[in-house]
Amino acid sequence: MIKQNKVFNTSIKDIKPKWHVIDASDKALGRVSSEIAKILQGKHKVTYVPYINTGDHVIVINAEKIKITGKKLEQKTYYRHSGYPGGIKHKTLGKIMDESPVEAIKHSVKGMLPKNIVGKKMLSRLKIYVGDKHKHQAQLESGESLATPIVKED
Repeated sequence: MIKQNKVFNTSIKDIKPKWHVIDASDKALGRVSSEIAKILQGKHKVTYVPYINTGDHVIVINAEKIKITGKKLEQKTYYRHSGYPGGIKHKTLGKIMDESPVEAIKHSVKGMLPKNIVGKKMLSRLKIYVGDKHKHQAQLESGESLATPIVKED
């Protein structure tokens, strides 16, 4: 007789999200964004399934100190359209970084998440701050989940 292993199916009650703090100082935008996207999706956990938000909460500090490599500050352009004729608008990454580095990181991470309702829920767990202070210290100090820096130095 052949013995079969019992299959584990992840459900919503099995999910216990933790909080992670990532310091973006002197780290490349794309590398940090991919690590953040992996944590938000929950791909670092054994309970990952693509149809449930199994990810954790991520706090990014020092967003203004993120490193942009190459000539992306002048050459990378973000477009948006109002839907009306002649309604196209564009901004370079340099201008976006000057106005709001938070939006640059958020846009980069959003592009790496699923384009559906689950992806929107994942993005809502991302908190980005300019400077090294944030207002989520109470969540970090709760008993079951402690913050750990995930991004490794290059």
